[in-house]
Formats: sequence, structure tokens, C-alpha cells
Amino acid sequence: MRIGIPREIKAQETRVGLMPNAVHALSTAGHAVRVQASAGTQAGFNDADYIAAGATIVDTADDAWDADLVVKVKEPQIAEYPQLRAGLILFTYLHLAATPELTRVLLDSGITAIAYETVTDRHGRLPLLTPMSEVAGRIATQAGAHALRNIAGGRGVLLGGVPGVEPGRVMVLGGGVVGLNAARIALGMGADTTLLDIDPDRLRVLDEQFGPALKTRYADPKSLDELAIRADLLVGAVLVPGHSAPKLIRRATVEHMRPGAVIVDVAIDQGGCIETSRPTTHAEPTYIEAGVVHYAVANIPAACGRTATQALGNATLPYVQKLADCGIIAAARDDPGLLHGLNIHRGHLTHPAVADSLGLELAPAEQALSR
Repeated sequence: MRIGIPREIKAQETRVGLMPNAVHALSTAGHAVRVQASAGTQAGFNDADYIAAGATIVDTADDAWDADLVVKVKEPQIAEYPQLRAGLILFTYLHLAATPELTRVLLDSGITAIAYETVTDRHGRLPLLTPMSEVAGRIATQAGAHALRNIAGGRGVLLGGVPGVEPGRVMVLGGGVVGLNAARIALGMGADTTLLDIDPDRLRVLDEQFGPALKTRYADPKSLDELAIRADLLVGAVLVPGHSAPKLIRRATVEHMRPGAVIVDVAIDQGGCIETSRPTTHAEPTYIEAGVVHYAVANIPAACGRTATQALGNATLPYVQKLADCGIIAAARDDPGLLHGLNIHRGHLTHPAVADSLGLELAPAEQALSR
């Protein structure tokens, strides 16, 4: 199979779809891999690394997209829409519930699109979302601590405090992978950290894991409001796989937060879980709304492109190999988790959560593949 790795063009995106070790595995198996020149440079992989692994370096995005399977990191940008065509398999993050325009473009193109964020394993977990959630969660607390500085517009709180001065208060909303990692870093910094979730069993697990260092609360509306108003840093880490993120913190609550407090909305790529959030970039990561600093970068892991690329590439390679060896129909039928990752196939929307979020007609994945 012909596999293309284009250079990412989303603002400040430093990751790359495949590492040289993955290219070596694929080329050894007889697949032809085209990598756009400088695609891996910001992640620490140069063109010579890819050539040594068996790839062909191509100069233009057109040449990289001229493939049977394109492996990316971020969803297609507007400038890439002309590359979308019937018969192409696209394997990348999509987050379609938050992007109705892109969904329509993909449907009209006739492409087959598999979303990293909805692929599941045999335990129902999200193996291709997990590594980036780990990176994003850890960066979220670091970014929040940076934004809390006076020179960044924050209220001048050091999360860990100092002897004789109380530490900053961190509220983590969501006890999944992002929330766990955000809380881990906050605790490591010495912050007074509270994590909220609606799953008592998850709270119990986290309590056993961290002990009394981490405070846990059930995420009822009253607790959300009370803790948000007292927080120096609020990390929004809510995920409903495939769906738009629910707006759990309302504008009225944000308006009562402390001036100069910080919100980091990691759920922004699914629409955000804070009502006052809107997407930002690494070039301009923050804005102030209702006196509160908001950080809502939609590709947070790109801040640490090498680490993020390595973590993502380790997770995606087995799926890329399966798609390259077997094609979409055989691969999806052999792996129910990969089938769950199928979002669009030849003009049909195949993921229930995406269809529900956008109010569009659903074509069950197995039926769509058989048409």
C-alpha cells in the first residue's frame, strides 16, 4: 500500500504522523511510504532519518497526499480540503462533534476517515487518545501555573506556595486520563488539589491511588460552583467519547471566580467544557474573559512535539500496519475497536456519538462497509 505522511499545517503543530521506526517497519513489510520534506523536523526527526528507514522524501503536500492511506496528527485544515477524495483512507485525530463544517466536507468527498479518538481496545478504552491525554494533562497544569504569574495576567499565585504561605488551589474537573495527569502534576508542585467526577468508583480508585494528598468530590452543580469560585487554577478535563463536551462551568460561575484566576480547558478540541472557552493557539494561548485568564489551545501536546510524537507513534503503529496490510474492510472487521474508530465511509457518517452530536443521519459502520 502507498502511505503518505504530509507535514502538519495547523498553527504551531510540531508533531508528525509517523516516526522513522514506523516507516522502517512498514517499508520492510513491502509498503511504499512517502514523507513530505521537513515533516518531522520539529519533532526531532530529519529527512535523512526517514530516508534511512526506507521512505521517499517528497517536496509537496500534493505528493504526500497522493497515497492510499494518509497518516496525520491533526484534522484536515481548510487548505487541505482539496486533497480529500474518494478511495483515500485518512487516519488521524478528527474531533468531528465540534467541527460540523469539516464533517460535511469529509462526507461530500467520499473519503474513509478513521478517528484516533474513537478507536477502542478490547476493554473499551481509548488507546490512541490516552497517550495524548497523558501529555495534555501534564502540560495543562504547567501551562496553568505559568498563566497564574502576574506578568502573564494571572493573580500572582505560586501553586506550591512557600513556607508560611498557603499553596494555590487547583480544581480538576474530570477523573479520566487528562484529569489524573493534571492532578499528578499539581500535587507534585505542592498545590492544594481537588478532583471532581460523577463516577463514585473512579473517585474511589483515585483516592486509593493518591491517598489524602488528593481531595476528591462528587461533581454535583453546587460543588462545581463552590470550588470553581475558590480556585486559583481550574483544569477542565471532561470527555464523552465522540460527543461534544458538556458545558459544566457556566459563565455566571466564571464571573464569580477570583480576578486573575486561570482556566485551562483541555476539552476545547471537543467544544470545551467551560462556557466562556474558545479555541486559542500556542502563538496566542490565553485571553481574559470576565477577569479570568483562559488557556484553550486545541493541540496542547504540540508544545512538546518530540515526546508527544513518540507517545502517539508507539500507539498508532499497530493500527497503521493492520490498515496497510489488510485494507479498511478486512482490518475493521477483524478488529471491532478499529471499526469503532471509523467515523466516515464513502459519504456515510458511521459513529453514533458524532451523528447524535451533530444531528445527522447515522449509517452503522458495518453496514456502511458492506455497501
